[in-house]
Amino acid sequence: MINYFSKYKFFFYLCNFIIIILYLFPGSILGWFLYNDASLQPQITPNLIVSSNHVYAFLILSFVGFFTYKKIEQLKFLSIYLIFLSIILEILHYFIPERSFEFSDLFGNLVGVIIVIIIFYAFKKK
Repeated sequence: MINYFSKYKFFFYLCNFIIIILYLFPGSILGWFLYNDASLQPQITPNLIVSSNHVYAFLILSFVGFFTYKKIEQLKFLSIYLIFLSIILEILHYFIPERSFEFSDLFGNLVGVIIVIIIFYAFKKK
């Protein structure tokens, strides 16, 4: 599976594109499709301290990214990119109609990225 991702970076770029579209759309695309109401956001699991939907989204994006790239320089750049992407997308919610900046969403984004970073660097050292 790891070789599959490394040969086809298209999946990582597609995941980036999908996440950016979902984050920058005014309202909820998923709520629009599922409930016919863009103001409703489907909830996968209940939120604790951070937004669980945001954790899942950035866990998937981060895992795909870390399976795609192998070299340590690429992984360092990818780590910085994912952290900045998670921060910038949440800050943009402040300016997008029908969206709002929330610290629980921002921390959910960062938790998703940091979990994957810790896992991959722990396995890389072994």
